[in-house]
Formats: sequence, C-alpha cells, structure tokens
Amino acid sequence: MKKNFNYFLQGLLLVAPVVITGYILYVIFATIDGWLAEKIKLVFDFSIPGLGIVIIFILLTLLGLIGQTALFMPLKRVAGRFIRKIPLLNLLYSSLNDLFSAFVGKEKKFNIPVKVLFNVENNLWKMGFLTKEGMDEINEPGLSSVYFPHSYNFSGELYLIPNERITKIDISLAEAMKFIVSGGVTTIEPLQQ
Repeated sequence: MKKNFNYFLQGLLLVAPVVITGYILYVIFATIDGWLAEKIKLVFDFSIPGLGIVIIFILLTLLGLIGQTALFMPLKRVAGRFIRKIPLLNLLYSSLNDLFSAFVGKEKKFNIPVKVLFNVENNLWKMGFLTKEGMDEINEPGLSSVYFPHSYNFSGELYLIPNERITKIDISLAEAMKFIVSGGVTTIEPLQQ
C-alpha cells in the first residue's frame, strides 16, 4: 500500500506543475477574453474566442509605440509632474515604474546574476542580482547593492554588500531568476557560447 502511495505522489509531482501552470494561464485568458468578448459582441454582434487577447496585445503595442513619439513625451512629463505632487500616488507610481523598467525597460537593472558569500565560517552563499556597483551616494564605495528575490514569491530584499563578497555568475538573467524563484529546485542551463 505504501509503495502505491509513493507512485501516486510521483505521478502527482509529474502532473501538478503542468496542470497548475495551465490552470493559471486558462484563468487569466478566460477572464480577460471573457470580459472583452462581451464588449466586442455588443459592438460588432459576433464573437471569436481569443480575439480579446489579440486586441489587448495590439493596443498595448500601439500604446508603447505612441509613448515613444515626440508628440507624447510632453504629456508624459506633465503627468509625471502631476503624480509627483501627490505623496502616496508618487510613491506607488515611482516604485512600480522603477520595478518594471528594471526588468523590461531600456535600462535593465536585474541583468547581472551574482552569488554572495553570506557566512564565511560555513561557506554559505546566496544568489541575487547586482543592481548598483559602488554606493558613492552614501559614502560607501566599497559596497554594492544586490537584490535577492524570494523563492516562490514576488518579493525580495535589497542588501548592501562588500564588493569582495560578490561573485558574478556566468548564466542568463532568466535562468538565475527561475532558479531563485523556484527555491533552487530547477536546473540551470549554461549560457550558449
């Protein structure tokens, strides 16, 4: 009986990640597409599954293109000045803006995976991302800022670490993030040379 239960658990381990990922994607797709399908049906009197997702993709791409034009830049500046005058909104907006631009903006900040020696006595290391080398702003040029995402979570911690304890790792950003967020259970693929 115990052997059968172990086989059951092994089967569950094989299927669960695929099913959970598929379910999350399905819920996101169904929610967005379902909401947009109703609106499209009201306007055009027809319904095509998936059309809502395609429309969102096209609209966001067009918005991104328009946002980079010279005509839109003054509007962005005016909106930015307005948002900076509202204390709580400014904090929220600037934090989210910095976070998104750190991952996908022109100035990607989480692109240098590192390992940091945390405990010399026991040789314990932690993986993270170097976000700034040298902290001259606070008179600490020997420190660098390293962001450590939490495993199985979308949060993390920022530490200021002596440069000599930081070692850059020759793996891609995606592989490092996948490894950290999974709690170290995924396999790291080496960079293709």
